[in-house]
Amino acid sequence: MNIKKIIKLLFYAFILGVIMVLIINLLIKHQTNPAIYSNEQDVPKTKVGIIFGAGINNNKPGKYLKDRLDAGIKLYNNHKIDKILLSGDNGSDAHDELTVMKLYCYEHGVDTSKIYLDYAGFDSYSTLYRSKFIFNIDTAILVSQKYHLNRCINIGNKLRIKSYGFAADQGTYQGFKYASFREYLAIVKSSIDLIIGRKPHFLGETVDINGPSNYTKE
Repeated sequence: MNIKKIIKLLFYAFILGVIMVLIINLLIKHQTNPAIYSNEQDVPKTKVGIIFGAGINNNKPGKYLKDRLDAGIKLYNNHKIDKILLSGDNGSDAHDELTVMKLYCYEHGVDTSKIYLDYAGFDSYSTLYRSKFIFNIDTAILVSQKYHLNRCINIGNKLRIKSYGFAADQGTYQGFKYASFREYLAIVKSSIDLIIGRKPHFLGETVDINGPSNYTKE
């Protein structure tokens, strides 16, 4: 096979791949957009809100994360949720999202007995898998920026968590265009994870959302 034919085949394969990525994204967005809310008054009341971790800066939440936390606290204060599951990466002392998140909620008036901690939410799929099989959650409001919610709702629904989304968008975000572009590929990857039934690297003991909180001051 000559070089021209190889290049031609690679080009067609690339175009086919792009089309498949677009089709999967359009289908998932069509299915999940009706479950995304931007006004807390319109969100269905559920027991649990799940807040997804994001970047931190000098032991403070970055803008993405701060807006997610503020949105979740707003739902809590408006009695749309009774409990909050914080899920993030605390894989190292230098990047400990969970400590930042739980202290922010505590400092903003959330009862610590209503805060639950998922220390192994290394990606959105792991967060939702663990929400179902470690925390026994069957219905939840997922709190993140809108671009991220289509993927999260789709994962949650496929894992048998009845999922609603509350958009935490406030103003503009650094790197938003890149994050939005990357999300197209992340949606495809999460679809593959669901098909193959990927299990997170860390599972651990059950922390029932209907039982006592696993919040600690440390």
